[in-house]
Amino acid sequence: MEQAEKLIKQIVFLGVSLHGNAGILPKWTKPTSIVSVLALAASVASANSLNNTSPKANPRTEAEIARILEATQPTTDFSQPETFESKSGGATTVPSRKDHEAFSQPSANLTLDRELDFLVGQGLFNKVWVTSPSSTKASDGLGPLYNARSCLRCHINDGRGHPPENAVDTAISMLARISVPGGETFGIPGYHPTQPHPEYGGQLQDFALAGMAPEFQLGITYEEITVHLSEGETAKLRQPAYDMSDPGYGDFGAQAMFSPRIAPQMIGLGLLEAIPTTDILAGADPDDADGDGVLGRANIVWSSEFDRPMLGRFGHKAGMPTLHEQSAAAFSGDIGISSPLFPKASGDCTASQSDCINAPHGDNDVRGNEIDQIAMDLLTLYTRNLAVPARRDTGNPLVLDGKRVFYETGCIACHTPKFVTHRLPEQPEQSFQLIWPYTDLLLHDMGAGLADNRPEAVADGQEWRTAPLWGIGLTKQVSGHTYFLHDGRARNLLEAVLWHGGEAEPQRDAVIKMPAADRAALIAFLESL
Repeated sequence: MEQAEKLIKQIVFLGVSLHGNAGILPKWTKPTSIVSVLALAASVASANSLNNTSPKANPRTEAEIARILEATQPTTDFSQPETFESKSGGATTVPSRKDHEAFSQPSANLTLDRELDFLVGQGLFNKVWVTSPSSTKASDGLGPLYNARSCLRCHINDGRGHPPENAVDTAISMLARISVPGGETFGIPGYHPTQPHPEYGGQLQDFALAGMAPEFQLGITYEEITVHLSEGETAKLRQPAYDMSDPGYGDFGAQAMFSPRIAPQMIGLGLLEAIPTTDILAGADPDDADGDGVLGRANIVWSSEFDRPMLGRFGHKAGMPTLHEQSAAAFSGDIGISSPLFPKASGDCTASQSDCINAPHGDNDVRGNEIDQIAMDLLTLYTRNLAVPARRDTGNPLVLDGKRVFYETGCIACHTPKFVTHRLPEQPEQSFQLIWPYTDLLLHDMGAGLADNRPEAVADGQEWRTAPLWGIGLTKQVSGHTYFLHDGRARNLLEAVLWHGGEAEPQRDAVIKMPAADRAALIAFLESL
C-alpha cells in the first residue's frame, strides 16, 4: 500500500480526472497500479484532467469498460491473427501503400470538410520559410538561427530522420538538445533541475541567416562492436561518438549536457494523445513492486500551454504533453518561427547573441507572431490525423510465430500492444478506437549503452520513452533508410533490439540466445507492423 499511497499523492497533486470511472485496467496491469488507480477513483473522481486538452472526454460506462478489458487483453493464441489486428489505428487506419507516401495519408474516417483542413495543415507542414523582410509575408521570419526551413525537411515524407551518412552529409533531420544544471523544478516530484545553456539556449542550431554564425556543426564517428549470437551468427553494432565542433558563440563549458536525436515518424500521434492518462499510469511500476525488473515511469513535464504539470507523451523522452505544444516548440526551436504559445520572434536565441536578437523578423498576425493561432490549429489537426497504415501479412505463419516470440520473450512489458482511446466528441476520428501502437508511453532505463546522460523533466540520463512500433516495417519505403533508435545508430531492427539494456537486458539476452529461426521470425513480425 505504500507504493499505492505514493502514486495517489503524486496524481492528486497533478489533478488527474477519471471521467467518472477508474479508467481501463487491463488484466495484465501491475497489481500495485490497480490498487493505486482504484483508490484514486474514490479520491479524485471530480478533479480536473491531467491532459485536459480542448476536447472533453466523455465518461465510460461499465459496459464499455468490460468490452475494453476484453479487447485489450494480450492474446495467447498465435495460430491466427486477432480480430481487427490489421487495423493498427482503428477506424483511422488507411490501406498500406507501396510508395514513399505511406505515412502522409489522412485518417480514413475524416469528413470531407476536415480533410480539406488536413490538406491546408499539410501545406503549412511542407511550407519553406524565408528570411525577413520578404515579399512573401505569409512565409517570412526564418531563423535567425535554425535547424531546417520546413517541418518536412526533418520529417521527410512524415517519416523518421537519420544521422549524417558521410563526411559531407548534413545533420538536417537530426538535432542536438543542450542544457546545464540548475533551474526550476515546478514543484514536480523527481523533476531534474536543468535549464537552457546561457549562451546557446536549449537546442543547437547548425544554420544561420547570412552574416551570422551557426551555433555548431555535428560530427559523428562510430566504433563497431561485434555481438555473438546463437548458432554461430554475429551482428555488428555502431557505438557513436559525437563531436560538437565549431562553436559559434564561445566554449560550451564543462557543465553542458548534449543529446543528439533524429526526427521521429509522425503517424498515429493523435491516437497516442487520445489514450486516457489513467490507462498509461496504470502500467507504471516505478519501484518494481512486482519484482519483474521492468519499471516504467511517467514523465511529468511543465506545460507552457496549460501552465501546469502534465503527463509527457511526445518526444524521445516524453518531454512534451500535447501535439499543439510539441508543434509550437518545434517551430520556435527548429525553424525560428514565433507563435501565440511561443511568441519570442528570435526563437532559441539567447540574450548574449545580440545579432540574433536584433535580426529582422516577420509579423503575420496582429500580435506580431510569425504564425497565427488559426494556422497552428490547422497544423495540429494535420499532425493529429496522419494515419497509421494497415498491418501487412498478419496471417503469415512466420509473422505469427514471430509474434509469439515477441510476446513470450516479454517485449510487451514495455511495448504494450493495445489501448482504447477516450470518447472525444470534438475529435471524432480519434474517439473510442481500438489501436495497436505497441508502446506504454512510459520511461524505461535502457542501460548505459544508450544513455545520453542528460535529464529531461523527470526522465534521467538513461531513460527513454518506449517508442511506438506501428509502421516501423515501412521505414525503408518511406524514409529511404533503416536507421532506428533515438540517434539512428541502429542500421536495422536486429541492431535496435541488441542495443536494449537496463530494464530490457533480459529480453535482449533472450534474443541473443534463442534459436536463429526464432530471431528471424521476430524480425519478420516487427517488419509486419
